[in-house]
Amino acid sequence: MQPVPVNRPRRLEWLMLAAVLGLVVLGGLFVASATLGSEGLGGTPWYRRGYLRQLVWYALGLGLATLVCVRDYRWLSRWAMVVYWLSILLLVAVLIPGIGSTQGWGARRWITLGPAQFQPSEFAKIAFIFALASYLSRPAPELANPASFLKTLGLCVLPFGLILREPDLGSALVFMPVGLVMIYAAGVPARYLRRVLGGAALVAVLLVVDILWAPVDWQIVKLEPYQKRRLMVYFGKDFVPPGATGAERALALQQYRDAAHNVEQALISVGSGGLTGKGWRQGTQNALGYLPRAVAHNDFIFSVIAEESGFVGSATVLALYAVILFTGIKIASQARDRLGYLLAVGVVALLFCHVFVNIGMNIRLMPVTGIPLPLLSYGGTSVLCSLVAIGLLQNIQLHRQPP
Repeated sequence: MQPVPVNRPRRLEWLMLAAVLGLVVLGGLFVASATLGSEGLGGTPWYRRGYLRQLVWYALGLGLATLVCVRDYRWLSRWAMVVYWLSILLLVAVLIPGIGSTQGWGARRWITLGPAQFQPSEFAKIAFIFALASYLSRPAPELANPASFLKTLGLCVLPFGLILREPDLGSALVFMPVGLVMIYAAGVPARYLRRVLGGAALVAVLLVVDILWAPVDWQIVKLEPYQKRRLMVYFGKDFVPPGATGAERALALQQYRDAAHNVEQALISVGSGGLTGKGWRQGTQNALGYLPRAVAHNDFIFSVIAEESGFVGSATVLALYAVILFTGIKIASQARDRLGYLLAVGVVALLFCHVFVNIGMNIRLMPVTGIPLPLLSYGGTSVLCSLVAIGLLQNIQLHRQPP
């Protein structure tokens, strides 16, 4: 006689939830540290302070994450393609003058909604993961069809191209590794992946050679000046043109120092923290503005944390991210079906890419790309989407067994 299966009670992944709340607390503290000095000097009213806005985004994000947990992810997946095409429309809309908002360096990445700004590229990452997981959850023999594989690549390339047009190279590049990891996890034939990876590697090498060493008139790819300068700084290539005069050489050297300033100051901040740091709001690089205040609270928040809490604080941040990533992998392995498995894999890959690239650029392991550090960097859309992604993992955990 077969034993009657007993359904275990549904439970949240509490260890992941504790890690998320830990990052939220650290994010609030160090966004405050990175912004209070400049906002206080500028006379910003207390109710418009950056850290208070960040706390509001945390509260809204946790509420959205709770809503995501309520309904079974399989029901949510019915709307996957609708949400995907909505995100594509938003990515197109942000490129239209009068709808998309620009910043000082000319990037058109935001849509202004009253007092707040919405960044469609962050929303597109979640929509993309849902759509790709829904498409790849079909039977394995269908995935071996070349036409199906081309459609899968199309789902990846479309948002990639639109975000690249903004331009937002860092966010655009995230789509490719996340998509490839999900395609591999879905069991698509390896020969397809080898061809794509080989072609992508060849194109990447040719583009770097074209951008950094080809004469200006011969260059095929035209990056924004700030993007080209970031790559040149990362590869250690000076700005001095061939046959430059003394004055031109001096100007080029000054331009290189200006372009490398943020990265160098971030590296100094990380290295000067020592074991336990200089104390909250006591970091000299941050407080005195050597680490530029315009980027300290978003792109380089990890440098602020490292300077003020030292190796202990940095290791704590990495440990909290490790808890989220490894529990996410566990949720993927225990998922009820292929859809849940692929959704979890996509979310884990997305979070890993953001953490690796952002911390990597703070320690000069990666070029500066402007990718936010999940739950720590200042920014409403990033915080909301990161918490929704965490809520999706919890949804898969809650619904891993039939009701």
